[in-house]
Amino acid sequence: MEIWINPACSKCRGAMELLDAEGAEYTVRRYLEDVPSPDEIRAVLDRLGLEPWDITRTQEAQAKELGLKEWPREAGSRERWISALAGHPELIQRPIITADDGSAVVARTDEAVRDAMRR
Repeated sequence: MEIWINPACSKCRGAMELLDAEGAEYTVRRYLEDVPSPDEIRAVLDRLGLEPWDITRTQEAQAKELGLKEWPREAGSRERWISALAGHPELIQRPIITADDGSAVVARTDEAVRDAMRR
């Protein structure tokens, strides 16, 4: 499995600590440095079963500057949201774990991390 993290994020550090404690094998992607492409974001969204606005950190300063809260949340705006996430990866909710079975979870809780490990 792979985990997308921001090392400064306590939720990311907690998820990795739990993965380590459980002996899980995983790779780390520091997505602020290794920025996901729009195609990678689409693929993760498909795996999550979510839309881009569902994984957007709308309280971040950059989100406010872009006016994301006012953007339509509909199919016709999906690509605009994906472009914003690719252009401003700090807006991507974290951590995200892509599991070996092809699924993914936003792993902000211990339960979500354990769920990813069971897949």
